[in-house]
Formats: sequence, C-alpha cells, structure tokens
Amino acid sequence: MTTPNLPNENDWLTRAGLRPTRQRMALAGLLIGDGKHRHVTAESLYEAVRAAGDSVSLATVYNTLKVFSEAGLLREITVNGAKSYFDTNISNHPHFFWEESEELCDAPAEDLKIARLPTAPDGAEIAKVDVVIRLRKR
Repeated sequence: MTTPNLPNENDWLTRAGLRPTRQRMALAGLLIGDGKHRHVTAESLYEAVRAAGDSVSLATVYNTLKVFSEAGLLREITVNGAKSYFDTNISNHPHFFWEESEELCDAPAEDLKIARLPTAPDGAEIAKVDVVIRLRKR
C-alpha cells in the first residue's frame, strides 16, 4: 500500500515536533522514503540502516522508534508481550502475525466485525484496540 502525498523525512519529523537529527533522518528515510507502509522491528530497522551504510546504534534505533511512536508517527504493536513491531500506517486496522516467520502484515479491515467493546472500568477510558490474528501453516 502506498501513501499519497507523504511528506519528506524532514517535514514528517518537524510536523510531529521532532528535531530532524542525522540519526532520525536516516531512520525516517528507511521508514517512509518510498511512500510504502511497512512493519519493522528495531532489529530489522537496525539491519536496514547498517546495510544503507549509516552508523546508528541498536539502542538509538530502539529509542528513536519509541520517540516516533510517542509522537504519533508510528503505531506500536506488541506481540508475545516482549516483541514490538512498528507500523507506518497509524490508522486503526487489524494485523496478521505469522508465528513461524514472526512476520506482521496488515489484515483486511473490511472483513473484521467487532460488535462492541467491553465498558472500561471507572476512571479509565479505552486508549486503543490492537487486533492481532495469529496464523500458522497447516
């Protein structure tokens, strides 16, 4: 899926109130540079940035993905309680998670029907709902 009229890396960062540092620009370029939505882990983005010839530590990749997520630029999806994936498509939509390959991909939203959500406890509100459908080969 391609995002029409996606801003360049500098605009993407500054519109979210983030300073466009060298490391952020390098990571943003890999995330949105071609205008396609993608799902990445810190490890997969670290490998991509190294393959591109940029020098960014794994800790910086982790921290930057968290900052991008907190700024609303990415959607964080946690799988297995420990592993996080970051999605450039920040709209509400379901995902398939392939257990064998540990790949996350978009699921067709039009096929998902949620009749209603449970009421949040007193003093709380529902912040978001992540739908991750786990798949394995037969």
